Amino acid sequence: MTNLVGHTETCPRAAESGPHTLDGLIERRARRQLSEARGSIEPVLRAAVASLADPLDRMAGYHFGWCDADGAEVEAAQGKALRPALTFAAATACGGDLDHAVHAAAAVELLHNFSLVHDDVMDTDAFRHGRPTVWRIWGETNATLLGDALQALALGVLSDGVPERVTSEAVIRLARATVILCRGQYADCAFETRENVTVEEYLSMAAGKTGALLGCACALGALCAGADHRTVSAMHTFGCEIGLVFQLVDDAIDIWGDPALTGKPAHSDLIHRKQSFPVVCALTSNTGAGRELARIYHARQPITAARAARAADLIEEAGGRQRTLGRATAALEAALEALPPEVAAADLTALAHLVAYRDR
Repeated sequence: MTNLVGHTETCPRAAESGPHTLDGLIERRARRQLSEARGSIEPVLRAAVASLADPLDRMAGYHFGWCDADGAEVEAAQGKALRPALTFAAATACGGDLDHAVHAAAAVELLHNFSLVHDDVMDTDAFRHGRPTVWRIWGETNATLLGDALQALALGVLSDGVPERVTSEAVIRLARATVILCRGQYADCAFETRENVTVEEYLSMAAGKTGALLGCACALGALCAGADHRTVSAMHTFGCEIGLVFQLVDDAIDIWGDPALTGKPAHSDLIHRKQSFPVVCALTSNTGAGRELARIYHARQPITAARAARAADLIEEAGGRQRTLGRATAALEAALEALPPEVAAADLTALAHLVAYRDR
């Protein structure tokens, strides 16, 4: 797997041609899906946001990158649109009409952004996509209210727009995913005050915080395409595993990625003493580097930029980087193996590889 850290190994499985490293054709296919998904759902997102009263509508527009804090239109950086792209790709894989999946795709994007707005508040993150976060401009209380509104909009958009035959199941799936996501986010926050977190606990947290919504996104796409229960379940499993890949790569990016690409300060997770997967692996490694990292993490004084840089070196020395990439590779393989052989999986496979190889 070729990725942000310059490490190269063979990709575990490809759709047709066998093991290979990510090539330009696959990347272009995946990025085209992201772009098309963003364009397809934007009218639905804008209509939903317009239903909010000022300043919530303006706050949402700012968060989505459509306007500045005063409401003037701008072309700011936007999110990846991975979740709606997965919804569309799952619908395509099952032979569905993409028009039937638009509202489901928009709903998962709204729910994802509900979690981002709240996450920025909880983590006191000052920037997202290189711009001040919502809470930095409008305050924590208003940002929390915006997140709540986006969650409500997600359920409304979903129930109003998906095929009537699947409305009930779709709403139930999204609601359940929300509960699991919140449980995972709670665990993630709780880890910050604990000295000891196990690898198993971390993976359970990631399955909730990140895997639940990606699994739901894929299941909703299959549902909207009229797939049978077995296929919907398989799509859900695929998405959950890709969610784990996404979280593990995200953890690695925070430590070893390029801030110029990520739009976030270097080592922000380390400075906030986040128990990310590489950190947990290092702290439980029973190595000298792991013990030195523990002293940095458990010290009373703040973790400065210099100490965070030292922590990053210690994590790598203790094997945290290697174990993270290895577990991400295993999750990618499990995701691809979950896809039923009868579905047209090329789009899903391309997105899965892009998630694994991304650098931002």
